[in-house]
Amino acid sequence: MLNSNLGNVLNQIVNFARTAIFEQGELNQLTNWAFDIAVNNVHEMEYSEINVTFPVGFNPDKTTINNTRTYNKEQLLLKYQFLAFNQLALNSLMQLVTIVEAMLSDIVRVVVARYPQKLGAKRNISIQSILEATSLEEVHLRATDALLNDLSYKSPTELAESMKQLLSLNLLECPAFHSYVEIKATRDIFVHNRGIANDVYMRKAGSHARVKPHMSLPVNTHYFLESYEHCIQVTEWLEEQLHEHWHSSEYEHRKTPQPELPLTIPKITETVIKNHESLSTPPDVQSATPRLESP
Repeated sequence: MLNSNLGNVLNQIVNFARTAIFEQGELNQLTNWAFDIAVNNVHEMEYSEINVTFPVGFNPDKTTINNTRTYNKEQLLLKYQFLAFNQLALNSLMQLVTIVEAMLSDIVRVVVARYPQKLGAKRNISIQSILEATSLEEVHLRATDALLNDLSYKSPTELAESMKQLLSLNLLECPAFHSYVEIKATRDIFVHNRGIANDVYMRKAGSHARVKPHMSLPVNTHYFLESYEHCIQVTEWLEEQLHEHWHSSEYEHRKTPQPELPLTIPKITETVIKNHESLSTPPDVQSATPRLESP
């Protein structure tokens, strides 16, 4: 890692994250499609009720504790509607935030590992960590882990300020990042406050806040698709900015137009055709060629 091209490593991190975001969007749509199939099957059921058995726990011997519940068509349709339009969007949104958080953390880790001086002289590390380390490189890694742990508790805006100091990269100049700030605030409020906006959400989301305090934050398919697009735009902005700071030959190769192969088939000249017809098969080949004769 230390001997590889830093620009290419950073570009790979961003590309990996973008691919993960694409896959999350694909999985979301495939799951929606599966729900559509399930709903159609419910509509086509000849019977009005169905028994569904599912595990609700484990016994000490690790066998499942099962529960059977009877649903009518209306109950099943309401469950699928909630899963498709609310729960699926929320779960997918949480995955988007996780992907972007991991990408930003990996970027900081790789750059600081290459330039340990970016940790700064005031970075504290416990005596125990130093004594347990077997090399100076391991001390750097432990100090980097401590830095990343500190950054994980910061808001996206605070993280952007820290990354500006560490990487000379100002995420606040990326328009899509401001939307991501609200996306993460939404994720956090569902984790910590059941999706009800509070003062913490209002402070984090700022001008991008979607509701007033004490109101429920809507997370549906439309909001997920908007968030999906904003996260993609963040990766695209990062890809360009990182390339400007640390040149990536892989990024440059992808962005350089490749010569197109000719699509037209060249005409075969009359001379070539005549020369081909004048060629005779050698005797040994002729004798080895099987003949098909009628019995």
